[in-house]
Amino acid sequence: MSVDLVEVVRSGFRECVHRGSLVVIDVDGDPELEIGAVHTPIYPRSCNKPMQVLTLLRNGFVPADAAELAIASASHMGERRHIELVRRLLDRFDLVEDQLQCPPDLPANEVARAEVLTHGARPRRLYMNCSGKHAAMLATCTINGWPLESYLDSTHPLQEAVAATIADLTGEPENELAIDGCGLPIVPVSLVNLARAFARLTTAPDTTPERLIADAIRAHPDLVSGEGTTDLRLMTAVPGLLCKTGADGVQVGALADGRAFAFKIDDGSDRPRLPLAAAILSRMGVEWAEDPTDIAAQPVLGGGARVGIVRAIPGAVSQ
Repeated sequence: MSVDLVEVVRSGFRECVHRGSLVVIDVDGDPELEIGAVHTPIYPRSCNKPMQVLTLLRNGFVPADAAELAIASASHMGERRHIELVRRLLDRFDLVEDQLQCPPDLPANEVARAEVLTHGARPRRLYMNCSGKHAAMLATCTINGWPLESYLDSTHPLQEAVAATIADLTGEPENELAIDGCGLPIVPVSLVNLARAFARLTTAPDTTPERLIADAIRAHPDLVSGEGTTDLRLMTAVPGLLCKTGADGVQVGALADGRAFAFKIDDGSDRPRLPLAAAILSRMGVEWAEDPTDIAAQPVLGGGARVGIVRAIPGAVSQ
């Protein structure tokens, strides 16, 4: 059962509370902190992306560089550099935008969205935040001679391979698949096994596919997410951290030594992510590259002035 984790305090008054579940695992993969339903499968949403991309590497996809591997793992914001990388990936395999089957969208970044709208652009598949993954999946299908038009189907060889890879990394028993926001099958995973999977990426030997993904994401957090995002801020603030957001309140992170965490916010809000992740990472004793105060205490505004904070409930993650 989920518990109160993050509170919103306005002018000294607790205005609302975000509930959820979280787990922290040690270097051996054993839970050292369990709060809520950490053994019940959830939909990790985009937190599954590094595992999906691992499938591509295991099936012959060779990225041009670490930046291409990062954009394949990304929930990008549609910024110019993001779109250029997806285009480059498509061009490298003689693919075109219309072959992407993610839904058309506008850039998630406000500046990028305003720029394309100013020039009269409409939603495009390239702008959708999962376009890098879809492009890399099409490339892998091309390499293996698999059908391109049906790569979203759960019975497609690529998606069967994805399910097998996620089962391998998580040790999770088979569960019923759902359809993610980008149209691909989504494999349910419990929070504890999601954390263990990310720990396997960061602790894998150098040059292995698992480690290549972890290193690419940590080297290019701006490509995996975008300006002002949770992933970019956390990976910049904590050297060696691998982390990934997933829609509807899911977050996972792993340190180089194999310690890891994962949480799910019940109401799916993004607001609790940074303060909760900061509280967890502080509990784990990380070395911060910058003062974590601004991450741990997100501002609540009134009339343009700071009148309160969003913070992890004191003591919530110190059990």
